[in-house]
Amino acid sequence: MAARFVRNDRLADALMAQAFACLTCSPGARDYYDKCRQRGNAHNDALRRVSNRFVGILHGCLKTWTRYDETIAWQHEVTVAVD
Repeated sequence: MAARFVRNDRLADALMAQAFACLTCSPGARDYYDKCRQRGNAHNDALRRVSNRFVGILHGCLKTWTRYDETIAWQHEVTVAVD
């Protein structure tokens, strides 16, 4: 018997569009996407990973009643350049 995967296609499409839009305005999301691509993930797979991470971040905001803050949300992903 094969496994059956069920998902909401509209939600998945909306999350992929959101992740793609975040690449231009969120340095943390862009850095995470670039790291995924460097590890050999395809474009759609990297976008899916960004959207999953973003959903987790927003879930944390809702759970703790805090506002989204770019610097806090992606602080573990942003690489720091050393002079």
